[in-house]
Amino acid sequence: MQNFNEAYPIEKILSAGTYLTAGFVGFAWLVIAAISKKTVRPFLMYHIMQSIFLSILFFLISILGEMVYVILYRIPIINAIPYFINMPIPFLFGLSLIQVCTTSIILYLAVTSFMGMYSYIPWVSDIIKGNTQR
Repeated sequence: MQNFNEAYPIEKILSAGTYLTAGFVGFAWLVIAAISKKTVRPFLMYHIMQSIFLSILFFLISILGEMVYVILYRIPIINAIPYFINMPIPFLFGLSLIQVCTTSIILYLAVTSFMGMYSYIPWVSDIIKGNTQR
């Protein structure tokens, strides 16, 4: 018998999938639930909202980073700093440090949600938990 607080296997799969697709699977599941007039359990709602929030946050940070990069690129000595941050590193499969950090965070979130846990990222998870609790 499954515990009431334990997530169902389909919820674990959907929550991991929503991180791996930048929130698309979760958004599609919310649309399907709204059309069929079903409620989404708190575990799945938490992970869907967190993945959508992180995707939007990543998009905004990318745009801001690009603007900073354009400005720093014009300064003679400082223009090497953005290059070294985005430089591919051979022993990391050709990924840059930023790509490794981003991929690590996404994999952490996907694996912990697949394990049925509420994954935690400071500040982001606090906002999501405060807005998804009933």
